[in-house]
Amino acid sequence: MEVNKKQLKKQIEERIMRRFGCAPEEATQIQFYKAVCEILREMLSDKRSAFSADRKKQKAKQVYYMSMEFLTGPSLKNHAYHLGVTKALTEVLSEYNQSFADLCEMEPDAGLGNGGLGRLASCYLDALTTKAVPCTGFSIRYEFGIFKQKIVDGWQMEFPDNWLERGDVWLIPRKEDEIKVHFGGRVMESWQDGKNVVSYQDTSTVVAVPYDMLISGYDTNAVNKLVLWSAKSTDSLDMDLFSRGEYAKAMEQNSMAEAISKVLYPADDHYKGKELRLKQQYLLVSASVQTILRDFLKENDDIHMLPEKVAIHINDTHPSMCVPELMRILLDEHGLSWDEAWDICTKTLSYTNHTIMSEALEVWPVSLFSTLLPRIYQIVCEIDRRFLVFLNEKYGGDTGKINYMKILENDRVKMANLCLACCHKVNGVSALHTDILKEDVFRDFHQVMPGKFINVTNGIAYRRWLCQSNPELTSFLCELIGDGFLKNAEELEKLKAFSGDQTVLDELQKIKLKNKLRLVSYIEEHNGVHVDPASLFDVQVKRLHEYKRQLLNALHILSLYHSLLEDPGQEFQPRTFIFGAKASAGYVMAKQIIRLINCIAKEVNSNPITRDKLKVIFIEDYRVSLAELIIPAAEISEQISVAGKEASGTGNMKLMINGAITLGTLDGANVEIHQAVGDDNIFLFGMTTPEVQARQREGYDPSRMIESDPQVRRAIEYLQQGIGGADFSDLIWSLTGRGQDTYMTLADFSDYCRAQRVVQETYFDRTKFNRMSLYNIAGAGIFSSDRSVMEYCNNIWDAKPVKKGAKG
Repeated sequence: MEVNKKQLKKQIEERIMRRFGCAPEEATQIQFYKAVCEILREMLSDKRSAFSADRKKQKAKQVYYMSMEFLTGPSLKNHAYHLGVTKALTEVLSEYNQSFADLCEMEPDAGLGNGGLGRLASCYLDALTTKAVPCTGFSIRYEFGIFKQKIVDGWQMEFPDNWLERGDVWLIPRKEDEIKVHFGGRVMESWQDGKNVVSYQDTSTVVAVPYDMLISGYDTNAVNKLVLWSAKSTDSLDMDLFSRGEYAKAMEQNSMAEAISKVLYPADDHYKGKELRLKQQYLLVSASVQTILRDFLKENDDIHMLPEKVAIHINDTHPSMCVPELMRILLDEHGLSWDEAWDICTKTLSYTNHTIMSEALEVWPVSLFSTLLPRIYQIVCEIDRRFLVFLNEKYGGDTGKINYMKILENDRVKMANLCLACCHKVNGVSALHTDILKEDVFRDFHQVMPGKFINVTNGIAYRRWLCQSNPELTSFLCELIGDGFLKNAEELEKLKAFSGDQTVLDELQKIKLKNKLRLVSYIEEHNGVHVDPASLFDVQVKRLHEYKRQLLNALHILSLYHSLLEDPGQEFQPRTFIFGAKASAGYVMAKQIIRLINCIAKEVNSNPITRDKLKVIFIEDYRVSLAELIIPAAEISEQISVAGKEASGTGNMKLMINGAITLGTLDGANVEIHQAVGDDNIFLFGMTTPEVQARQREGYDPSRMIESDPQVRRAIEYLQQGIGGADFSDLIWSLTGRGQDTYMTLADFSDYCRAQRVVQETYFDRTKFNRMSLYNIAGAGIFSSDRSVMEYCNNIWDAKPVKKGAKG
């Protein structure tokens, strides 16, 4: 975008004067922040109008991406980069003694997600916009996103994350487009003019209000949007109750409605929590699908044309009620026959599965589902009845298979099976994950619907994670290979030509050191610990879950610590182990692991024998903006989940493109990283997926590992001794109890320690290590989200980019 610095300065001055009634010289930092954000939002709005006009002229197909999570992170720096105004803004603001970097620091993370699922959804919106594919994301405007994490005496404590306090500057409310969503009540059916007419009585109605968040892309004519729904009551105040002095009760209905969009993932270990989560999911689905059809009918007369003009994508099982909700609207509001409606649904809807673990495949109790959503339940019952007819034809009464595949079983509604029965395409998110879906988790579905399953390996918004987060490396790459990689990530391959150039390898090391120094400053300020920037930075940053095996990492650190205590003079590469992770509020074992890491950190960092050689840092409140600081500084990328459990991962890709070398198992996208960089540029360890499965079939017993492997036995003994007076008997039981060590931490422990020794030996030879880093950067282009979204467009959605100014 052409930016006139003089014009930009004038816009800022006028905005501050009109908005705040003061001259720029008198304006506060927060006033500058709001003025700059509003100016960029207006630039995006102008581009959005032009892009929408082009889309309408070309009658382009629209993609709608449904996700309970969109972890967008901060937007100011991202939009400025995409609009090409970063330099101009920096210079203009400096004339008023304001720093653009400081304004970016003020912005809260829009924490509308819990981890990789939400970050992936945001990456895909960025990439679809860059590729000029018309796409709208739908989610919920959580008043409080993922919690703020504080570590108190080693324990995680959760506090509300009021991101809207400053983050609302990017939201455009559209109250005129609000949608009514109905819960509960009774379904009434009658025959009129030979048709079954359905109506609803005694429902509880909630109003969903849309807020638009504009999405920018790199070097593109497009601006897409993310629509966030906020819930409110149809009646904000009961005046009769209020006039009688019953003030709290008068506002109760509105408070109950607003609770739906209050918090991301409310605890669901009790009935009310489950009910609230189900309400959240249906509010998202119903408001979004109603809006999609309303907008479609503004431009099209024939509802049967929907699959040709609209693709609705279900990101994980949370929005799976898109299936019965679309059916409900087509049947009840448009009067279509079942077969007509089903044909439209199957051609319009597609589904991404994000998990292999059966316990994460969402199910709802029929008692709750049928009471809260009676009409949706009726439709699900009919889908299930017809699906069972199909399955009996295919499997000839094989009860075991049919029970596994049916949608309603044992008073439960199985949401993944609902998607599998309907959606025309179902994709996994890495080659290994998709193979496991086809050969194991959904094998029976694949046998009867083989053309339905497809792989699309995850990708990352690499311009954010490389170009914006690591500008020194980006500038150096531009000098070496040109700037073509800014548009096409696969041009990073050209970097391989410099693998033998010592000057290039040395410069990569210098850039890494600068990034490490920035992280060192943050750690000193926030953790109060001095870290040696010359130490090896070993990083594990991701959601805390037992299968991701932060516990394996912690046990190895504990072993290293005791090894140093026993032999302080051994040859040892100083190391800093850096963790960032949040545990779900109700996940007790995950919180225990966080406590363990923090106790180890306190012990190790304060011991004069070890503190100059070994440091452990837990960075609290891990989020997108912190990832942008940590990832460019990382040298080892810990991707150590037990093989066969991680669907893909995207942190591994972000770390890789910044030159970190993967230490990992052959799990998820690590398999494809290994293919991209080769045996010599990755540190692999542990069992493969078939080996894990074989161990499980044989009856894996962790006690045998403890008896037969001295290294494993010592690790458990160190844990049993306690750390700083803290007791970890729950963690010990999870590893050693009968039928425990579910994620085979002890089975992989010795090989993990071996791989860590190889890491140390390699780091002693910095030229070799830097060459490995170079090969990782060069091989990361395939993991661009640009590639991912175009595979979705070509192989699932049949969607095409909109050309600027082209006629239809």
